[in-house]
Amino acid sequence: MAMKIKIGNKKCIGDGCPPFIIAEAGINHNGDIDIAKKMIEVAKECGADAIKFQTFKADEFIANPDETYTYYSQGKKVVESMFEMFKRYEFPKKQWKEIIAHCKSKNIVFLTTPQNASDLDLILGLTNLSIIKVGADDLTNLILLKYYASKRIPMIISAGMAYASEIEDAVNTIRNVGNDSIIVLHCVSSYPADAEEINLKKMGAIKDSFGVTIGFSDHSIGITASVGAVASGATVIEKHFTLDKNLKGPDHWFSADPQELKELVKSIRFIEKALGSPELIPTTKETDMRKICRRSLVAVRNLKKGLRLTETDIAYKRPGTGIAPKFAPYILGRRLKTNINKNNLILLEHLD
Repeated sequence: MAMKIKIGNKKCIGDGCPPFIIAEAGINHNGDIDIAKKMIEVAKECGADAIKFQTFKADEFIANPDETYTYYSQGKKVVESMFEMFKRYEFPKKQWKEIIAHCKSKNIVFLTTPQNASDLDLILGLTNLSIIKVGADDLTNLILLKYYASKRIPMIISAGMAYASEIEDAVNTIRNVGNDSIIVLHCVSSYPADAEEINLKKMGAIKDSFGVTIGFSDHSIGITASVGAVASGATVIEKHFTLDKNLKGPDHWFSADPQELKELVKSIRFIEKALGSPELIPTTKETDMRKICRRSLVAVRNLKKGLRLTETDIAYKRPGTGIAPKFAPYILGRRLKTNINKNNLILLEHLD
């Protein structure tokens, strides 16, 4: 059964909690500590709840240093060594310490995706992580998931590229260690993801099938999919962002810029309020509007005391402060105890 997961002293994730918005810095800091710190400041200014990085050592997760990676940057196709690319984006322990401290000083939750057990151990040696995030690339790395789950820290796992059986294996692996604080993010591992690939309905299937808290990791361009995800029940939104789409690197061009991130947060907070309550009653303002807009029984002409009312004696006009039209059958045939002028309300006290 899905549950609420506490994040620090003031935040929670789950049904009934405000959507938790993660500004995904990823590797968009370009390996520059100053850019990373600026991204922290911008994420906070835009209203994000957390900023997430990626912690890795290239030689621990890339086996072939000659393997190439193709991406688009600054409007051009780039082909380069995957190892060299990720090596550029590594931060040493000292700089992770600075990043964590800067997050604390700006009062924004620090998150990261540790690529390996050694990366998690490094970060846990520097701070108490609120959540461990696992990317879609490691959804099927059950040995790694088991180790992460053993830390008894809430886990977010992305379910990109996944079959239902793979999500089930991942969830069961985490639960079997005794960790039931699991958030599964529906994710499409295309960069960017097109509308017809997004399939937001998968979130409901994930929640119903595995009894987990759900969210959405948005790799589409723009903010529409994220807002739609919240309307569809997502409790976590993760969105790549950059300081400038024109910076060098594989992810900048499709990431949200600061203005888009700010608009994303604003739109999610709006839809959060707009979802409201399922209770079928008028709002406070509607209660007042009912009196103005609804119709009541009125005299169709000047009516004399003693008249027995017929359908030709009444009309249905605003305001709605009198007898509603649906009660007309119970009024017809009764006698007036007083004169009623044309267009005046016919009230119960006017009837015998």
